[in-house]
Amino acid sequence: MAFANPRPLRDELSAALPRRPFAVRFWDACHLEATEPEAPTFTLRSPRALAHLLRAPGELGIGRAYVQGLLEVDDLDSALRVVDTFQLPRLAPRQLVRLAGALVRACGLTLPPPAPAAELRLRGERHTPARDRRAVRHHYDVGNEFFALFLDRSMTYSCACFSRGARTLEEAQEAKLELVCAKLALRPGERVLDVGCGWGSFALHAATRHGVRVLGVTLSEPQARLARERAAQAGVTDRVEIRVADYRELTGETFDAIASIGMVEHVGAERIDLYAERLAALLRPGGRLLNHGIAKLKDLDSPDEGAFSERFVFPDGVPLPLSRVLRALERAGFATRHVEGLAPDYAETLTHWIERYERRYEEAVRLAGPERARIWRLFLHAARQGFQTGWASIYQVLADLP
Repeated sequence: MAFANPRPLRDELSAALPRRPFAVRFWDACHLEATEPEAPTFTLRSPRALAHLLRAPGELGIGRAYVQGLLEVDDLDSALRVVDTFQLPRLAPRQLVRLAGALVRACGLTLPPPAPAAELRLRGERHTPARDRRAVRHHYDVGNEFFALFLDRSMTYSCACFSRGARTLEEAQEAKLELVCAKLALRPGERVLDVGCGWGSFALHAATRHGVRVLGVTLSEPQARLARERAAQAGVTDRVEIRVADYRELTGETFDAIASIGMVEHVGAERIDLYAERLAALLRPGGRLLNHGIAKLKDLDSPDEGAFSERFVFPDGVPLPLSRVLRALERAGFATRHVEGLAPDYAETLTHWIERYERRYEEAVRLAGPERARIWRLFLHAARQGFQTGWASIYQVLADLP
């Protein structure tokens, strides 16, 4: 950090950006004022924060600096809106040269910082079973206790349903689980597949409330262990089986209905047709499918969800447009019977998760470490913004095999 001087950078930014819906405070207390009221302040605690931006301009560099605690913001939601919407004005070549020189002076003799330890960069072909397992481990193996910090009692890690009168998160999650069962028209004695079963909330609800037999599959061993323990506590081990398995590994079995809740966004464009074909092959004639998943409404041709999520949160997790999911289902022989969008419900769900997480943030740091705790704080706020701004929605698609 020797010879680091941010003041020339502050002055050049002030001249180059006459409109600034944000303020910047540097490590030496010099300050770039905002030009708009109620603007967020980005606080750079070290020249290494700027070095991250030099090494990876844009979302990834900002994310790395935030994860390592080198960048702070006083209003995370406002800061995310700025990152998402602010457009740099057209700058003359001379201005760009001055800005570059000022940025180098601000960094001083700072070595390029290493990427945060919590960052993952997967290699090889996307969405092979082995790579999908690695991606799932990165996300879920932070631990069951960590997720319990912000999920409800049922440990349901998907959109709750507030739009039917629920007031609490617990009520809304139960309403969602019952909505899935009602749409599938489950009958006692039927065999149901729960794809991406998580901690078993749907499997337990369907077995105890509707008398069906459920096979739940997940790629996370910690999830499976807890789901089995919960089935034993509920006294339904004769009706609920939990396996650590990929949906592509299920062969020679037949089901009356399939629930896929929060799974399709992890399949990818490379495997969406195979996903639909495999689910169709597992259903008896006349069988029903409820596919509940996030779909993006903007950036439809983008190959990923964004550099930050790809490296830190959901590697290879790319929501597809709803039209692409429906096309895959129809190609596999499904007939779509009903589609329902739940974007406001997911924004409300995330608000509850954020409130719970913030109340127990210090415990999150203890369980997962400061980097992971900051990753999840940023992820939850960014996810809510995605549903509030219309970048994404979430749909339940009910289909059957005629």
